Amino acid sequence: MDYQVDQYGYYGIFGGAYVPEILYSNVENLRKSYLRIINGESFQQEFHSLLRDYAGRPTPLYFARRLSEKYGARIYLKREDLNHTGAHKINNTIGQILLARRMGKQRIIAETGAGQHGVATATVCALMNMQCVVYMGETDIARQALNVRKMQMLGAEVKPVNSGNKTLKDATNEAIRDWCCHPDNTHYIIGSTVGPHPYPDMVARFQSIISEEIKQQLVEKGERDAPDYLIACVGGGSNAAGTFYHYLNDERVKLIEVEAAGKGIDSEQSAATIHLGRKGIIHGSRTLLMQTEDGQIIEPYSISAGLDYPGIGPLHAHLAATGRAEILAATDEEAVRAAFELTAMEGIIPALESAHALAALPMKTFRPADVVVITISGRGDKDMDTYSAMFDQFCNNTLTK
Repeated sequence: MDYQVDQYGYYGIFGGAYVPEILYSNVENLRKSYLRIINGESFQQEFHSLLRDYAGRPTPLYFARRLSEKYGARIYLKREDLNHTGAHKINNTIGQILLARRMGKQRIIAETGAGQHGVATATVCALMNMQCVVYMGETDIARQALNVRKMQMLGAEVKPVNSGNKTLKDATNEAIRDWCCHPDNTHYIIGSTVGPHPYPDMVARFQSIISEEIKQQLVEKGERDAPDYLIACVGGGSNAAGTFYHYLNDERVKLIEVEAAGKGIDSEQSAATIHLGRKGIIHGSRTLLMQTEDGQIIEPYSISAGLDYPGIGPLHAHLAATGRAEILAATDEEAVRAAFELTAMEGIIPALESAHALAALPMKTFRPADVVVITISGRGDKDMDTYSAMFDQFCNNTLTK
């Protein structure tokens, strides 16, 4: 089976482009143009030059010796946290700003939850001298104050959103409203593999540099180019899409996606969309959506701002529906415990989003020869207030085990 998008923007039954009429020509123009532009030689040269010289790629593939000894496998960490701006998000924003410039756009808008995509968007807008407006829920502004200040320092206007539960979904709603009001001069840099086609495919292509490097780096480490397991956290799904991209059709590789269970899947305070969602349409695509019987969105919850989203990218809905990916869910407590464990054992403080991927390790049983690659999608600087508040509860327990 081919797990890539088809010509109509669908992954199986998921995907498509469900947009208001005012945006139809904009989205259709993007659909008709994006492959021609991004596959062009000049685009590829500029894109890869900036990934190398500005973002700092390739990011290391690090053999985690102590984690490997504890969990009985050969565990590697793909260090996206070492990118410029501290996460994988810069890969996509570099690609989209170059695309927007070639399409004649002068103004950039974005949504952000954890703030990493907002910072990455503000960064490339400063680099390219373009106007930047970032929408962010008030809940996330409070818990990600450091990233808010970074965006402002980079020249972006951060617009607070106070609707809903004031998180990522609501920021996305407001960004789409803005786009409807300014369709001609504005490009919307969506931060994940969500939204109307071609965004899910476009973002996955820009993030596919992650799996491209993994294949080469595994060989350099003396392994075969296909690991036994790839593990990534999933909210909208951009780092997971990038991690899986070149392995989607390679059935030798087991794909594991870890959702945010929040207080527990059955607690009514969760963001485990694949576990809890039903087919529906959100932000321009048909996917799985946390919703009531009459189709009203159920507000998600996660300690992690970047995973606090009631939908899922259509690629990931398809991978789940076909059984290509195994879907796990980690609670807040499991994720924070995994973050403190990585910090204590390998000297790496991960973002709360990435900590959910790490939480898969105690849930699985590996063989000693298994090669496991976990994507560390971002660094934990932005989450230090949360970690500090939980230090006594988790750090001492982790260190004594």
